[in-house]
Amino acid sequence: MYKETTEKETTKKLLEFIRLSPDCFHAVKTITDTLKNEGFEELFEHESQSLKNGGKYFVTRNASSVIAFCVPEGEYTGLMITSSHSDSPTYKIKPEPVVSDGMYARLNVEGYGGMNAASWLDRPLGVSGRVAVKTKNGAELRLVNIDEDMLVIPSLAIHMNRKLNDGYAYNAAKDMLPLSGTDPDAFMKRVADAAGARAEDIISHDLFLYNRTRGSIWGAENEYFSSPRIDDLQCAYASLEAFISSKPTNALKLLCVFDNEEVGSGTKQGAKSTFLPDTLLRINSALGYGAEKLCRASSSGFMVSADNGHAVHPNHPEFADKTSRPVVNGGVLIKHNANQRYTTDAVSDAIFKTICSRAGVPYQYYTNRSDIPGGSTLGNLANEKLSLNTVDIGAAQLAMHSAYETGGVKDTLYLVRAMTEFYSSEIDISAGGFNIL
Repeated sequence: MYKETTEKETTKKLLEFIRLSPDCFHAVKTITDTLKNEGFEELFEHESQSLKNGGKYFVTRNASSVIAFCVPEGEYTGLMITSSHSDSPTYKIKPEPVVSDGMYARLNVEGYGGMNAASWLDRPLGVSGRVAVKTKNGAELRLVNIDEDMLVIPSLAIHMNRKLNDGYAYNAAKDMLPLSGTDPDAFMKRVADAAGARAEDIISHDLFLYNRTRGSIWGAENEYFSSPRIDDLQCAYASLEAFISSKPTNALKLLCVFDNEEVGSGTKQGAKSTFLPDTLLRINSALGYGAEKLCRASSSGFMVSADNGHAVHPNHPEFADKTSRPVVNGGVLIKHNANQRYTTDAVSDAIFKTICSRAGVPYQYYTNRSDIPGGSTLGNLANEKLSLNTVDIGAAQLAMHSAYETGGVKDTLYLVRAMTEFYSSEIDISAGGFNIL
């Protein structure tokens, strides 16, 4: 059970959560380990499901997305859902991983998502993900995490590129290959050791690079923190803590953490997939209700799509909107976009602002500068398969998609408080307005 802590203590817990979650698979393991410790029962999609009132459950897909839910003691009256994502921009190791020229052994990688390439140079890097290990009749999937300074992507010395500081376009096939050593066979041997297997028994793998630099709290008054993967593990962590600590209601409460947001969510485990509607249909059926029940609950249901947004940059304030100018530590972002890249409208905006006010949490607006298009996130994509009133929120941060991002020490606790109030509430939405119970 989550217990209220100070801003600094909450940030330290977030940084530990991030440390344990170097990739999407480990992020989901960190979440499911927490859920198991809180008494949640694991379900499996390939098995029939039997649910009971008052039960707590979770189900994963691809081991990289997870949906947890709490069934109320009586008939459920609505849906209260949060969604965040488990993945972050990085480099994925290709199936034939090693490039060797007789002098150096390097890894053949390609970019996953839209990362700041320069931020990955000259840093100690680890390798994590999963491997398929050959068994007598098939394969076993195993997580691996080589949590040591194993790789570096060396930058080209400025003496060899005198115009480097004038701007440089990094080539992922040439500039971004990490140096792993001299022996071309050593890398897969290390992966096999981490998996407790022989190198010849590794059939396939989903392996990623990660920045091993630990997160830290800093600033003249310790008001900032920096870490890898703040986007979106900050929201995933806050949603999990709120979900666990919220008080019981008559609503069906769901925590969703999806993979592949950084590459468009169009996968079997992404926000655009059938994972959420499949799960809701099966819950509804296992509880003995018909399709009409789920349709009615969805019409008054509510989703919080939680994914971070940009703070006004201290050195480049000109890239922010003219009036929406959020700051780190300024409160929860409520994100708007006229083209519905963010799903917030007048109804969902008013609902979430009311929830923040009840929680005693400040809020601020984020909109893109009108001539700079922004990316999409989870809410609008999930709504392609399941129509729900949805608000897009997040925390304000700097250096999004860098290998080392920066956020505010106050903001994680703001997120936890706001989403705890959300999960502890019930929302009745009609054509004429809404009530929050």
